[in-house]
Amino acid sequence: MGLTQNDILTEWVENYTQDLFSWAFHKVSNAETASDLVQDTFLAAAEKSASFRNNSSPKTWLFSILNHKIIDHYRKKAHQTVNLDHHSLLNFFEANGDWLTNHKPHDWQEGNENHLLDDDEFQEILAKCLRALPENWSNCVKLKYLTDKKGEEICQEMDISPSNFWQIIHRAKLQLRDCIEKNWLND
Repeated sequence: MGLTQNDILTEWVENYTQDLFSWAFHKVSNAETASDLVQDTFLAAAEKSASFRNNSSPKTWLFSILNHKIIDHYRKKAHQTVNLDHHSLLNFFEANGDWLTNHKPHDWQEGNENHLLDDDEFQEILAKCLRALPENWSNCVKLKYLTDKKGEEICQEMDISPSNFWQIIHRAKLQLRDCIEKNWLND
């Protein structure tokens, strides 16, 4: 006797919830939102289970649904209005939009001409960390941050998809941060 649709969905929930939650949490950085997204993923899978044709693994199919839910989540957030108290901003900015002197970020204060990127030792560590990246990651980072190229241009030059490009940038930044923390901050 074969498994019922309900049995299959139960098996999927048992087998894939943790992986889906980990991915959702990685993308939204909020446990409650991640849980909601995973729940929405399983609800959508239940509604569309008849359309699952086994062309991919159930896990791949569920991740595809989850990724669409994550995109929808950010689309909704992008359209939400941000309510800023105009009067609280007056405490930080002049009428023309410039920072009030006593509220400027530390590096912008008058007379503070020292910037991290001007530090030779930091430059050496940054170069070392960039060399430690896989070559295509390093190239993407250099093109984006050192030559200020747009993502579309980089994708064309590197012959990669936009989603692959952003994944590379994300992973490269995490690896760079880790390398810099180990070599610069822990000296």
